[in-house]
Amino acid sequence: MKKIIFLFSVVFLAACSTPGSVEYKPYDQLTPQHIMKISVRPFINSTEVFALEDKLTLAVTDEFLRNGQFQIVNESQADGIIIGQISRYLMVPLQYDSQMIPTTYRLDVWLRVQLMDVKTGVSIWEEPALVGSYVYSASTRPGGMTEDQARDQVWQQLSVDIVKRTTAGFGSVWSQDRRKEQANSEFTTITR
Repeated sequence: MKKIIFLFSVVFLAACSTPGSVEYKPYDQLTPQHIMKISVRPFINSTEVFALEDKLTLAVTDEFLRNGQFQIVNESQADGIIIGQISRYLMVPLQYDSQMIPTTYRLDVWLRVQLMDVKTGVSIWEEPALVGSYVYSASTRPGGMTEDQARDQVWQQLSVDIVKRTTAGFGSVWSQDRRKEQANSEFTTITR
């Protein structure tokens, strides 16, 4: 009787599961243990918009300080360096009122960011197209904001993404990971 109940429950559970219900969760790839001190190099602004880089650099530094996992130091004392470039800045009107005046905007900022290991001189992770987006109402609307206020929201979002990428699993989140490339090159070397 117990065998029949056991078989029935196994068949029932197998029938309930669907192939789409399986979720893939890769292992976290954490920053190497020898990196304990990080420096944030001032971001380079490659856009036509003036003075974006200072506030972004401050936001990333503040987020690392808020996180507290790494000590923030000068480049000469650092084990790892965050290097970044603002590669694109785009503000697009999304909605207009009856007189064709924009009432809602979307602000998109693209970054190239990497974490450089000072000891080995190798990029630990690199993100060639990290995007921060924010949709907001024009300052003339109730509850609206200025472009500078929306920019601050984007800086906050991007700084959280950079810190998260560095501390919580850089290989399983975005586009490029040097460990994966090295593993693939080692694999092809071994199989030859």
